[in-house]
Amino acid sequence: MATVHVVGAGLAGLSAAVTLSANGGKVVLHEAAKQAGGRCRSYYDPTLGLTIDNGNHLLLSGNADALGFLKEIGAPADALTGPEEAAFDFADLKSGQRWTLRPNAGRLPWWVLSPSRRVPGTRARDYLAPLGILRAASGKSEGAGGTIGETMECTGPLYERLWHPVLLAALNTEPRDSDVGLAARILRETLGAGGRACRPMVADQGLSYAFVDPALKTLQARGVTMRFGRRLRSLENEGGRVTSLLFADGPEILAPGDSVVLALPPWVTSELLPGVPAPREFRSIVNAHFAMVPKPGSPLILGVVNSLTEWLFAYSDRYSVTISGADRLLDVPREDLARQIWDEIATLGNLAPELPRWQIVKEKRATFAATPAEAARRAPARTAHANLTLAGDWTATGLPSTIEGAIRSGKTAAHALMCAGSPARGAA
Repeated sequence: MATVHVVGAGLAGLSAAVTLSANGGKVVLHEAAKQAGGRCRSYYDPTLGLTIDNGNHLLLSGNADALGFLKEIGAPADALTGPEEAAFDFADLKSGQRWTLRPNAGRLPWWVLSPSRRVPGTRARDYLAPLGILRAASGKSEGAGGTIGETMECTGPLYERLWHPVLLAALNTEPRDSDVGLAARILRETLGAGGRACRPMVADQGLSYAFVDPALKTLQARGVTMRFGRRLRSLENEGGRVTSLLFADGPEILAPGDSVVLALPPWVTSELLPGVPAPREFRSIVNAHFAMVPKPGSPLILGVVNSLTEWLFAYSDRYSVTISGADRLLDVPREDLARQIWDEIATLGNLAPELPRWQIVKEKRATFAATPAEAARRAPARTAHANLTLAGDWTATGLPSTIEGAIRSGKTAAHALMCAGSPARGAA
């Protein structure tokens, strides 16, 4: 029986392997690290004495591919937690004002007519501003529609208190400079789809508990071979097909019917396949974790404006903060960041000023820069090699670098092989 080799066990690679194995094909999963999950995994931090994720991630009830993946791998019922309705708590650190954004369930956005559901100091007609994003992106390919700053007014209370924090979190790039097509897709799949698609959810017990461990268990049950500690050095090809994978510990010779899904970061893919387009610029994310059980009644997720803190997560065993587009903070001493962020948390939650055990995680290349130029460099799943497809949140998914995009890319890469008549269909 022919084999599909999936190289990379991040969420994109796991998604591809799960999709392929569900169709009866023989699958081998290769991963350079000693564990799966890539940038979406959990690990024990001895400084905190807690298990944390290498990045906080917010999902929405409209993330159909991510939720479908959880269902297929039999993830625990408590894999994700969140409020019963679409509700987003916000606080202005400077003024002390707080509010809750509450979109109604249906697509018709009547919630903007209710002052108690919208951002304080805004009018219903202010919420028409993103229509410029949707119009500019209509019918355009990624990177061809211009920037958000060219299509909507990026000033005023509503922008500062809603669109800027939401778009910055989703795109991890200053919204004014971000690709309008990526923003349009986010709006269509979330707020544009109504409150039913906007209920926020987090993996309170960790991304590995929710996504990685159940996926590995499913793959094992389906007979997928998993090989960790295998770094791919190069590929050999002949006649428009990949013929061998050269790993650090030895070659993997492909049989005539074998195929490959390459689910690796863009900079690694560019080294292996120099002719394949890939983003070249990236943006960082800073996460801060504090070993303190949150006060009862603390919002699970709190958006914060006029502060260094952008999103405050109240997990069951800790407070965590995410700061997007954080290149400016990479050289700031970790202790200084921890002190400033905790001061803000203490103010927001009326907590003691003493700094608890903390950890700062700086991810330098967390996502590709969501600018029009970088969006235009995203590669499709199919390649010039008949038996090779690409996966990863950096590929042309139509979404920015998100869990939803990563999982979608894995499915797309797998289906591309199936449609090409590969052994993913279970052929011998």
